[in-house]
Amino acid sequence: MSTNISLIKLFEEVEVMLDIKISSKKRLFEEIGLCIEEKYGVPRAETFDALFAREKLGSTNIGHGIALPHGRLKQLKRFVGVFARLEEPIQFESGDSKPVQMVFVLLTPKVKQQNQHLAYLAHFARVFSEQSVRNELLKATGETEVRALLEK
Repeated sequence: MSTNISLIKLFEEVEVMLDIKISSKKRLFEEIGLCIEEKYGVPRAETFDALFAREKLGSTNIGHGIALPHGRLKQLKRFVGVFARLEEPIQFESGDSKPVQMVFVLLTPKVKQQNQHLAYLAHFARVFSEQSVRNELLKATGETEVRALLEK
């Protein structure tokens, strides 16, 4: 998968949550679950459980203050992305010991092939490893600006 692919174009829509007040990874997953429930009708507990179960296998913190939590939800019909920028960084267990301030969540229908899911995650890791991308996302002032940055 080329690094020139826009993150947002991989999805019909990316949900954007800016400067949310979160005190822990658990609270973050609860807020994302609420967002997915409101937008897609998937019970918030299913999203929370999928994200938390994956996190138990190992942290999805990729370093540089970025995490890529992901999970599979059988009720989804397509890939769903959620970009969240936290007001204050939270601990997210990782090798670099840096707290996380930005999160891109990938939720996948259970029927999709595993290799497509993994290719998306690898692509996101490459994009978010670029310091210029991280800096621009941290400075963005609104959802429209974040979406425009993710479309680049």
